[in-house]
Amino acid sequence: MRTATITRKTAETAIAVTVNLDGTGVYRNQTGVGFFDHMLDQLSRHSLIDMDVRAEGDLHIDDHHTVEDTGIAIGQALVAALGDKTGIRRYGHFALAMDDTQVACALDLSARPYLVWNLEFPTQKIGSFDTELVREFFQALSTHGGITLHVDKVHGLNSHHIAEAAFKSVARALRMAVEIDPRMAGSLPSTKGAL
Repeated sequence: MRTATITRKTAETAIAVTVNLDGTGVYRNQTGVGFFDHMLDQLSRHSLIDMDVRAEGDLHIDDHHTVEDTGIAIGQALVAALGDKTGIRRYGHFALAMDDTQVACALDLSARPYLVWNLEFPTQKIGSFDTELVREFFQALSTHGGITLHVDKVHGLNSHHIAEAAFKSVARALRMAVEIDPRMAGSLPSTKGAL
């Protein structure tokens, strides 16, 4: 079973993440940051990766450490659950429409982290949530998940819709990439023999 649990404790945060790559999108996410929990719920539901995230952070300062460290822990959990990546599709892509917004994602579970981020927000806040933290989360996820990740806003007017479309498009691309390809029959999707 492709599951993993990661715990991460620093002077700023204490985080526990459990993922099941072969789930149905069941989630229990509690970080103390309401909008972020909503986005993590979308990530789980639309990737079909069961996800349980428990985070306690220095929210009296701001949300930054909690959001970033959660991205680190989820990335590490994905790496652990994927193992040697035998049989996976490896690549994923999805263009997601949400009302006024379209966000496209393409990713590669290559073990070569790289983030290309072409996504701007018309506002600095969504409620009390800093919109710049959306990028911080995906930077941490990409780096610690070994993911080449491209996220591009095609268009969008509403900051909430833009953030949500980003999480959902990444989720759908991730769903595609982690799936077992029946034609791969236990081999790696690489000519190098390792990922």
